[in-house]
Amino acid sequence: MSAAFDTVIIGAGNAGISLAARLRRDGRESIALVDPAPVHRYRPMLNYAAAGLAQMRRYERAMTSVVPSGVQLLPHPAGRVDTDARTVTLGPREQGPTVGYENLVVCPGLTPRWDAIPGLDKAYVAGWAASAHVPEYAGRACAALIRLREGSVVFSVPPEPASCGGTVLKAMFLACDRWRREKVLDRIEVHLVTPFGGLLGLEPCDSHLLPLVREYGITVHERSDVAAVDHHARTVTLAGAVSTTIEHVDLTYVTPLSRAPEFIARAGLSDGGEAGLVEVDPQRLSHARVDSVWGLGDAAAAGTRPSGGALRPQVAVVADNLRAARDGGPGSRYDGYTIIPIAVGRDRLMLAEHDRDGRPAPEIPGIDLTVPRRSTYAFDRYLQPVLYFRKLLRGRV
Repeated sequence: MSAAFDTVIIGAGNAGISLAARLRRDGRESIALVDPAPVHRYRPMLNYAAAGLAQMRRYERAMTSVVPSGVQLLPHPAGRVDTDARTVTLGPREQGPTVGYENLVVCPGLTPRWDAIPGLDKAYVAGWAASAHVPEYAGRACAALIRLREGSVVFSVPPEPASCGGTVLKAMFLACDRWRREKVLDRIEVHLVTPFGGLLGLEPCDSHLLPLVREYGITVHERSDVAAVDHHARTVTLAGAVSTTIEHVDLTYVTPLSRAPEFIARAGLSDGGEAGLVEVDPQRLSHARVDSVWGLGDAAAAGTRPSGGALRPQVAVVADNLRAARDGGPGSRYDGYTIIPIAVGRDRLMLAEHDRDGRPAPEIPGIDLTVPRRSTYAFDRYLQPVLYFRKLLRGRV
């Protein structure tokens, strides 16, 4: 064994770095972050980038620059977790070093399942499919949406688990707003495929958005999923409440289905579902069966819709419960709070805040933030990225 740490965190995204910073502020000395990515990306900006309203490179940082002081970055993928020995072997073929841990936190995010929607990978390669939710294709999504002047486009809200899948609506509404300003919207047939009833199956969010759907002339296929994409015929086949095929498609904004990284299932940490999520107590975020293991973020079965906004309370709960496990005390519980920011145009945005049961859970009483506002747009687009890099990633929020 090459090293041993009090806490090893797999995943250096929003969840992992925020938690590491929080633990350092709590006085923990021996922390390692496991992640091979050389770049840390502020992911909520991806849909703005896809709509041509932001340059993504301004919201990317070298990973080494955002890792908290005193935390050791191990720039390798997690290859194997041995929960009996409390070790993590690094490297894609388990050829790297092995590190020991007292506590293991698993928050690696999700990975695409390209084989789950037949033909989608070929459409991506051919250039008529793209999504900002696949970061390496955000630039292509931007170019495709801006270039489109007529024809048919299919947007799809991915079924759970998905990384803030509801924000596909942000990209869709921003694109429609651009096309309307450029006076080409009436030449574009816009389809939205959603696995939920209505748009997101959330009230009062859906009620505020449906008039905009009618205003933009969007055809909604509710309780449906994209089942297949035919690259040669340029069709998108839907399965669900009503199975149908959308023909003569010029552009598909379809995100591949997602799953947790496979090392989670191999370690016996998954919930046994098709997506292989980390099986956690949804309130305490401790592993349901394995002591000293915790899970949070998109890859944890926390019983709520994953989002960046959900990570802030999840990080606080895991930090509190790690402290309680060490020092005693009751710890904290996570109520499933999550949030979906949806821009409905280039100057207004709504916030859908809810708990794991879909009930509204506003953090600011007395203000209905499901009503699109210029102030929430300005906060989401301009102020939130500053707070993210200067406060949240430093454990101060």
